[in-house]
Parts: sequence; C-alpha cells; structure tokens
Amino acid sequence: MINLTLRQFRYFEALRRHGHFGRAAEACAISQPALSMQIRELEDALGAELFERGARQVRLTRLGEEFALRVRDILRSVDELEDIARASQDLLVGRLRIGIIPTVAPYLLPTIIGNLTGAYAGLDIHVRETVTPRLIQELGEGRLDTAIVALPISEPSFTEVALFSESFVLVRPGEDAGKPVPSRESLREMRLLLLEEGHCFRDQALSFCNMHAARPRELLDGSSLSTLVQMVSVGIGVTLIPEMAVAVETRSAPVSVAQFKPPRPSRIIGMIWRKTSPLARQLLQMSEIVRQSAEDMRLRHAAAVSTPGTIPPAVGI
Repeated sequence: MINLTLRQFRYFEALRRHGHFGRAAEACAISQPALSMQIRELEDALGAELFERGARQVRLTRLGEEFALRVRDILRSVDELEDIARASQDLLVGRLRIGIIPTVAPYLLPTIIGNLTGAYAGLDIHVRETVTPRLIQELGEGRLDTAIVALPISEPSFTEVALFSESFVLVRPGEDAGKPVPSRESLREMRLLLLEEGHCFRDQALSFCNMHAARPRELLDGSSLSTLVQMVSVGIGVTLIPEMAVAVETRSAPVSVAQFKPPRPSRIIGMIWRKTSPLARQLLQMSEIVRQSAEDMRLRHAAAVSTPGTIPPAVGI
C-alpha cells in the first residue's frame, strides 16, 4: 500500500505552482532540503518522478501533470471540510484568505482589516493582492475564500455581490488646473498613462476612451497608480485613477484633479466567492462589513470636498 500524506501533497502543489525549490520552500515556511526530501519520498512511494529538475527551474513530468489534477481536488476537498466545520458557527473564525485587486488594496484594505478584526475576534486574515485573472484562478482552485474585485466577473461558478460604485477622475500636471476637462475623444489625442496589461482598471480606462485599437506610441504603461501620478507630475502625460485613490496618490505630487462631464467613467467594486463555498452565509455577512468600510473611508475623506481643487470620494450604490 502506498503511504502518501497531505503534507507531501501541499509541498507538491507549492513546487508545482512556483516551479522552484527555493521559492516553494519559502512559501511553505520550511527549509529547501526538507522540501526536497519530502518530494523525493513522494516520488519514491509512487515509483516514478513527478518533476524534471533543471538548473534554475523544475517542471512537471507527464505523470506529474496528471497527479497535479488529483492533488488539487484532494486539497480543495480537505479545505472544504474545514470550511464546513467553520460554517456551523455563526461567526467567522480561523483562517480567512482574501484576494484584492491592486487598485483597491492600498486605499481600502486598512479599513477593511480594522473593521473585520473588530467584528470577528477569532479571525486570522491572510491577504493576497494581485490582478483579477489570478484572483479568479486562485479562488476557483480553492486557494482563496473570497476576493474583492471590479464587477462583473461573469463566472457561473461564482457569487457576485456589488458593494459600491465610484467614478474615475482625470489627473493632469498642476499647471493644467482650471483648463477645460477634455472629452473622451480629446483624450485619444493625448499621451495617456495606464497600468500595464493584466489590470482590469487599464481595460476600463481604454473602454471609456474607446482606445482598444490605440497605437503603442500613444500609451505609456506603469506598474502602479503611484507611478502613473508621479509621471504626470513631471509632465509626461495624463492619467485616470479611481476616486478612492485621490487622497493618497496626489498627496505628494503637484498635479491637478478634475471630474469628467457625465456620463462619467466608473466601476463597481464587489465581492466574489465560489457558489459551493460552505462559508457562503458568513461571506455574505462579511460583505456588509466591507461595504461599511468603503462608507467609513468616504466619510473620512468628506472634508476634502470643501477644499478647492478636490473632489468627493467614492459614492455607494
């Protein structure tokens, strides 16, 4: 009888995901030799190699690819058993794995964490910040419990709950303050700074400007909203950012901020989770706390409305 352990399965999955013994060991919080030994014992028990070892990278063998599909299902089932036990309680306790997109995390996450830990004393929150496609993949694989993203996602296996909506604003160099706000047609003739590919906010901005077929020279990419705003401050171009980012990103940059004329570009932020999640009821309760967190942030920034050159933050739906 082959003796396999859940620990080996988790180490196998980490190595499959990272493709590197060192990074996988770091993710599992063990030493690289210990991880290597566990993988070798797993392969010895099966009587075949699961990975091809290279100088800088490891990759799955054909057997490893088939093994990975079953290991993923096993680990997801084990995690769901834990979730079923947690779901029997009225309040969320234990580990909660939350994914969140980068254009929301820096601005809303501190309030969310504060409100959640205040409401659920026994909650151990783990945060994963990355782009929407990765969050969808990891949520579907059971590596996340829920994610905060821009809606719609339109995945039949996910529940979507809208939390609030917010407009996008135009950020221009400081000397442009007071100039007429360009139309979406005029933006197509300007040097527009956008987030790099993979960010849903990039796609939303391009959609507003009707620039899906734009020539590469018309666009400049950045890795974060902070980078885009700083580039604008030195006169490289203009950019769009969500309202929730204004207070943070314009604090140390000599830029001007303006609202577009209606209909303004906007997005809906919401929470998603697997429809089969045993924690669905608790996650729905949690969504109300996240919604309130956005309102708390709005109230904290409300004083900015009366300051010349500023705009109101996100408006709830």
